[in-house]
Amino acid sequence: MFKFTKDCLIGTEAIDNDHQHLFDLINRGITLLNNDFMPDKYDAIKELFDELLDYANMHFSREEEYMKSIRDPEIIIQRVQHDQFRSMIWELSSKALETNEEQEKVLETTLSYLAKWLYHHILGSDIMIGKLEPLEEWMMRDNPCEFTEEYLTGIPLVDEEHRMLFAITGKVVDLLRNGVSEVDIPEILRILGELRDYTHKHFADEENYMRSIGYEGLEAQQRAHAAFIAELDEINEEQLRMQPDEYLRSLIEFLLGWLINHILKTDKCIPA
Repeated sequence: MFKFTKDCLIGTEAIDNDHQHLFDLINRGITLLNNDFMPDKYDAIKELFDELLDYANMHFSREEEYMKSIRDPEIIIQRVQHDQFRSMIWELSSKALETNEEQEKVLETTLSYLAKWLYHHILGSDIMIGKLEPLEEWMMRDNPCEFTEEYLTGIPLVDEEHRMLFAITGKVVDLLRNGVSEVDIPEILRILGELRDYTHKHFADEENYMRSIGYEGLEAQQRAHAAFIAELDEINEEQLRMQPDEYLRSLIEFLLGWLINHILKTDKCIPA
């Protein structure tokens, strides 16, 4: 069973309640899959899909309306992710369910997709709702990538690696402030590759430290780390070349915003 834990809270009650219910739907699906006393699960699966699609549509509408009301810069990305989710669930709901084998396969595939998508979406995207300032204000800061005392966790290795992550991100911000041209793309891709590689190293080091002290929050941290890595692994080079300034602003705003939020709300809970 999947538990809706504190690291999944975004701080907006209505949206958090929606996410909780989506977790409940996944757990209903797991219970259905493991029910050996129901010979034919066709109707139950169809009912689960209908409720899932209806509730997801209601939740996405609520979430997008809230993001519009606060002028959240991530709303376009969110809409794309929501549409991808709808398409996948609709596709899965249309698969054959005539035999027990087909029913079991569809349930297993659906539950695997739901769990992965929901964790990734909440921890990689929803957690940032309301956290990102309007782009104009963000760009006017003297140094948005300055690593200040408020980010210190008291764990020397973790703090030093966080400082390096801020520094690498700052290289992209410097290029962005000077205006990005086609000749800058190779250097940007090199820096983003450096950021991805160093992020992998940092997360591995941080998780090893948490493992060494028996930290109970390790599993939640691993999910959050995986969601962040997925964003770095999905950098769209074609879009970067077509709209370099716009794409980089959105990417850096997400990366820096996520890093700050993760340090202040999650990493600072790790015992030193």
